[in-house]
Amino acid sequence: MTEPVIEVRGVRHAYGDIQALRGVDLHVPRGTFFALLGPNGAGKSTLVSLLSTLLPLQGGEARVAGFDVRRQSGRVRRTLGLVFQEPSLDERLTVLENLDFHGRIYGLPARERARRAEHVLGVVELNDWQNVTARILSRGMKRRLEIARGVMHDPALLMLDEPTTGLDVQSRRAVWTYLGELRRETGVSLLLTTHQIEEAEGADLVAIVDRGEVLAFGPPAELRERHGGTVVTLRGARPELRARLERRYPGNVEGSGDTLRLRVPDAGPLMASLAPELGDLGGLSVQPPSLEDVFLDLTGRALREDRPSLEAATLAFARGGGEHTR
Repeated sequence: MTEPVIEVRGVRHAYGDIQALRGVDLHVPRGTFFALLGPNGAGKSTLVSLLSTLLPLQGGEARVAGFDVRRQSGRVRRTLGLVFQEPSLDERLTVLENLDFHGRIYGLPARERARRAEHVLGVVELNDWQNVTARILSRGMKRRLEIARGVMHDPALLMLDEPTTGLDVQSRRAVWTYLGELRRETGVSLLLTTHQIEEAEGADLVAIVDRGEVLAFGPPAELRERHGGTVVTLRGARPELRARLERRYPGNVEGSGDTLRLRVPDAGPLMASLAPELGDLGGLSVQPPSLEDVFLDLTGRALREDRPSLEAATLAFARGGGEHTR
């Protein structure tokens, strides 16, 4: 059998007496689009930093593309591509020079660098811009260049930390189009961390983590079926109906004015109870939950304190000479 691209067994990590990861287990096949979701402080950045060897493994086992992150850290780093949340291009260099420099770091011969650069620039549609400085590119074009750079050395796994933050709708859609094309052409696996949960709807596998533990893991459709219940939306609801539903489903009635939204395990009993009032309602719809509904159901709806991004954590680790700070 082919080695999984990510294999994690019993991984633990603590910052002093704060447990960031509490025995995490994951198995992600090669070629997979894998999304890692969780609130602020859930442990996502810690796990990604461990997988990319930016943090030492304290407990458990972890392998990336078959390489042990503890004993084969150099091999792990060579098999990874990274796209950080914040811009990280050298804007003094041209588009092509950015890619060529990256290829040199990974030891690619000149002919291979030229071949790879032509290929990845074609995929992200930047061939016509290869001789302009990165400074003049739009934000969306810079993100496309960062993706091209991330796969320049033909990694097995491309890690994407909030890759579409700050982009407009058209640019976000373009980024995912190019990522899909890269997957088809190269077989690269994707690991996505994001707060834009709708971007994970297209993933093959999703893990929802919170307080250092994996709360759910599987295909999005399976998670929606297993955890989400059914979403019922009522329009034109009278105040007395809202009060009755709030008593029957405490804490599970949302919406303002005469539009109500409920998530229930089974819509049958609710629909039966509403039958006498259907003619008085302005509208009613029943639909399966979104991945965001599942996420909120598992992790709660209260806001969490912001934590540093993966890039900020990486910089703190590097500047501290190897001592990761929270």
